[in-house]
Amino acid sequence: MSANEVVEALKELANPVLASFQQRYFKTGKGEYGEGDVFLGIKVPQVREVAKSFRYLETSDIRELAQNTYHEARFAALAILVLQYKAAKQQPTKDQLFALYLELLENGAVNNWDLVDATAPYLGVQLLNLEDPVGYLKNLAKGNLWEQRAAIMLTWAFIKAGKLEPTFQMSEHYLSHPHDLIHKACGWMLRESGKRDQQALVEFLNRDKDHMPRVMFRYAIERLPRGLV
Repeated sequence: MSANEVVEALKELANPVLASFQQRYFKTGKGEYGEGDVFLGIKVPQVREVAKSFRYLETSDIRELAQNTYHEARFAALAILVLQYKAAKQQPTKDQLFALYLELLENGAVNNWDLVDATAPYLGVQLLNLEDPVGYLKNLAKGNLWEQRAAIMLTWAFIKAGKLEPTFQMSEHYLSHPHDLIHKACGWMLRESGKRDQQALVEFLNRDKDHMPRVMFRYAIERLPRGLV
């Protein structure tokens, strides 16, 4: 198995019509957040199937694949990384894979919201036992836009573990953030928090709603009964 073999398998599924749509949908034009990204035109379930076929790819090949020109190749690399992380029995292996993920985030290989959302929620378990997870996440949030989105999306693991404070603190940290991709991610995670503890979400929103970005607030209240906030 090699990175090149994964790319060739993906190319066999390419759809130019879908690729044209994806170029627009993922904002790849000049000055947009996905500027310069290139799509083959493959649906996510198809990419995931290819990733499963190459789930035993060596770490060096994952790194190479994750820096490929094609968006779907990078998605496949990250899907493989997540599959390996979930399957890993030894903590050192998980540590290595998580470190690789952070490397790819920092160097721009993880460079769109779908790539963050397909990874961070499932890798956040790496942080559950940290003494100061919020401090760690705020430090990550000093990086590029995608590191900033990952810093809130990683809190999904805490939500699933019944620990809502990291999501609330990171959402508060981002109240003045200028980008709606961060507002949407915070709103999404707040909505998920409300599924765990509706009252805790209501209290958070009632405290911060007057200076919360509208899109964050709108996403956060989607599942709340009218009149609570």
